[in-house]
Amino acid sequence: MPFKSSTADIPQTGNVPRHVAIIMDGNGRWAKQRLLPRVAGHRRGVEAVRATVRACIERGVEYLTLFAFSSENWRRPAEEVSILMDLFLRALEQEVAKLHDNSIRFKVVGELGRFPARIREHVAAAEALTARNARLTLTIAANYGGRQDIAQAAQRYFADHPEAVDAPVIAPDVLTPYLAMSYAPEPDLFIRTGGEQRISNFLLWQLAYTELYFTDLLWPDFDAAALDLAFESYRNRERRFGRTSEQVRAAAAQDA
Repeated sequence: MPFKSSTADIPQTGNVPRHVAIIMDGNGRWAKQRLLPRVAGHRRGVEAVRATVRACIERGVEYLTLFAFSSENWRRPAEEVSILMDLFLRALEQEVAKLHDNSIRFKVVGELGRFPARIREHVAAAEALTARNARLTLTIAANYGGRQDIAQAAQRYFADHPEAVDAPVIAPDVLTPYLAMSYAPEPDLFIRTGGEQRISNFLLWQLAYTELYFTDLLWPDFDAAALDLAFESYRNRERRFGRTSEQVRAAAAQDA
């Protein structure tokens, strides 16, 4: 059963975001600052992923979505793309059993057709192995683009509902079940490391009412303390979802 959009229903919010989405930016710059090859930054970035997964579990986050490789990243030098593919494969080989042992569900969203067959096979096996785990859902966005996701959702919807092609109005929520992440609530908190302040075609549909947090920290330096700073900023936000501050306070008083 897909989650409803926060543009239609106001979700429950708390001190800890239920769903955190992160663009992990800065691996290459981290390595360059240390006169190391870029691959050293990507390897250190994998360690930051482990630390972030652990910190999210300890703090009660239910969904963690990481932007690992965008549909635009194929434009990078071929050597770097090859290194990233090798790191992805190695992570799948080494980490999935640990995720399963910790009751973490593993998902990948994006167009996997361009990835090597071994990666596709490992992804399918990992998703099947961890499908019933419920402690945390870890989603990796790989060869993913938000515009592509929306376009494909529309294509799938009209394939199932050809009569809707001539409809004068299409309600936005009819596309929700067809989006790549229909199994997850919309992110409460978006984090981008590395100092850039844009969302770079990541979860365009789902980030409509997400709180945005940007940090100058490069991804390999992101740790539990950095996550706590992001959560502190999140707790200080007033999430109105179109309401007035007075309505938000009245609703909070009713729930108390």
